[in-house]
Amino acid sequence: MTTKEDTVIEAPPGTPFMETRREFDAAPEGVFRAFTDPELVKQWLGPRRLTIRIEEFDARAGGTYRYFHTDVDGKEFGFRGVFHDVQEPRLLIQTFEFDGAPDQVSLDTTWFEDLGGRTRLVQRSVFLSVEARDMALATGMESGIVESMERLDELLR
Repeated sequence: MTTKEDTVIEAPPGTPFMETRREFDAAPEGVFRAFTDPELVKQWLGPRRLTIRIEEFDARAGGTYRYFHTDVDGKEFGFRGVFHDVQEPRLLIQTFEFDGAPDQVSLDTTWFEDLGGRTRLVQRSVFLSVEARDMALATGMESGIVESMERLDELLR
């Protein structure tokens, strides 16, 4: 389990699962919008040291997304997926693929729980295998998630 300030990431040993939790001082509608509006996504997704270029972002059931993070040396890291269910402002279900790990797809379910003006975000990722989950974690994914959640919190304020 990783905990950095308010972000909790759990990856139980021997399972292909990972769960991220964080609470925000914003209503679910605002947090949901930050996940589905590409202009807002650009402002918080990924570590600060990377820039983001969104090529496609259609947050509706059956819609797809494609974006690239670029480091200071110009190296690009591509990501893509499909939105399977979009229920504003409470639920997103989507696939997630990293170009650097071909044939490895996770299914991510994100809940936006109303806490009376605040939101509890819970995101569960299911990987194809324990090895695929562990490989994703070994890339530094946890620190990227924590930094993204910090940036999202700043945006929502």
